[in-house]
Amino acid sequence: MARYDLSWGERDDLLARVVRGLHAARKVWRRAGRGMSRYLPKRLYARSLIIVIAPMILLQSVIAFVFMERHWQTVTQRLSQAVTRDIAAVIDVIETYEDAPERAGEETGDGAAGEQVIDYSEVIRIAQERLALQISIEPPDPFPAPGPKPFFSILDRALSEEITQQINRPFWLDTVGNSNIIEIRIQLEGKVLRIFARRSQAYASNTSIFLLWMVGTSLVLLTIAVAFLRNQIRPILQLAEAADSFGKGRPTPSGFHPRGAEEVRRAGSAFLLMRERIERQIEQRTAMLTGVSHDLRTILTRFKLQLALAKSKADIHALDQDIEDMRLMLEGYLAFARGEAAEDPGKFDLAAFFDKMREEARLMDCGFEASLSGKREVLVRPNAFSRLLTNVINNGFRYASTISVDAVHGKGNLVITIDDDGPGIPPEKREEVFKPFVRLDAARNQDESGTGLGLSIARDIARGHGGDITLEDSPLGGLRVVIRVPA
Repeated sequence: MARYDLSWGERDDLLARVVRGLHAARKVWRRAGRGMSRYLPKRLYARSLIIVIAPMILLQSVIAFVFMERHWQTVTQRLSQAVTRDIAAVIDVIETYEDAPERAGEETGDGAAGEQVIDYSEVIRIAQERLALQISIEPPDPFPAPGPKPFFSILDRALSEEITQQINRPFWLDTVGNSNIIEIRIQLEGKVLRIFARRSQAYASNTSIFLLWMVGTSLVLLTIAVAFLRNQIRPILQLAEAADSFGKGRPTPSGFHPRGAEEVRRAGSAFLLMRERIERQIEQRTAMLTGVSHDLRTILTRFKLQLALAKSKADIHALDQDIEDMRLMLEGYLAFARGEAAEDPGKFDLAAFFDKMREEARLMDCGFEASLSGKREVLVRPNAFSRLLTNVINNGFRYASTISVDAVHGKGNLVITIDDDGPGIPPEKREEVFKPFVRLDAARNQDESGTGLGLSIARDIARGHGGDITLEDSPLGGLRVVIRVPA
């Protein structure tokens, strides 16, 4: 036996090749998986059905193949063998019958040896009564042209093989014509034997019953699986709906409670506890900020009163302006805190709001256009949503001379696009302006208090409704604000 010794370098090179091959195979497998994922359904219900149906179809296919291969084909082969054996026996009887002189009929002619007229009625009777075969002896005419072979030709193939092996004479076979009868013609010496047999004699006809039962039971099991899966998926869908409603700032759907499988109930209970903790935290934060605001307002009121009673008027104006700025900043902080406060959803009239903005634009001597496609009413938290639009549009009023608003409400979404011809915001600063208290030099994100909370409050409210705000370049030359919320 030859022996091959590899050096350490050759072994390392071989190992490296194996590793590269495994990495390549892994990449191909991942690529194939990603390709298949494009065509797989995305919903849990459909994927669960596939998990149930795919093994069932695979199992049924294997059973059907084994049955056809082991049972159907074997039974058909044996039945065909028996029918062919009966036909061979009939042929032997006919040939023996012809050779027996006592079976011969009268001789024709004037006494000279002539052709015998043989009566095959007894052979026909025996074949019919004992073998259930209808036979006839016919002149030696040519066989008909071969007919088309059936696509599923177990019987045709089995009979042809058996006739060739047992009889070994020219024959013609028709298993396609009458579905209940098969016809066989066999060339004998000076004649043709024509046989009609029932298909069930040579074919396992009860196989269709087996397949029918197999398909029927599969449909019954599939119906039960569909009903069971639908019952199991429904709690998951209800949990998703409750989480989606919470993300949009809406109350929990009526009648929602954890149910279903243990894991789903645990997830539902955890969601309800999480919602309670978040709502309690928001309430506590809002109450705390409200109390702080009240206390600070009291102090600011005292400052203003002391300034009003002061005898020296030299620095009163500057101090009074500082106090007013503090008051406005305090209002901005409180408004930002209220952005997440619980407010019951209600109907908000977009057309009425745009009419109000037109009047405000007229007073500020700004150009304002608004268009609305779809329903004018949208289900949101009205006060918060009004503040969202007011912050964004008023921001445009301060830095632009023309504002255009386009609202599209349809297919479960509300998209409001606000364009202006102002100075705009550089692309690299567009995310930064949404941070609380951020102010730019060429500021567009400042609210009236100058605290930089305007766009922060707007995005906070939009995300509280399950949407978002993005900034883009406007065709008017300024800034485009796109507000998207589910509605």
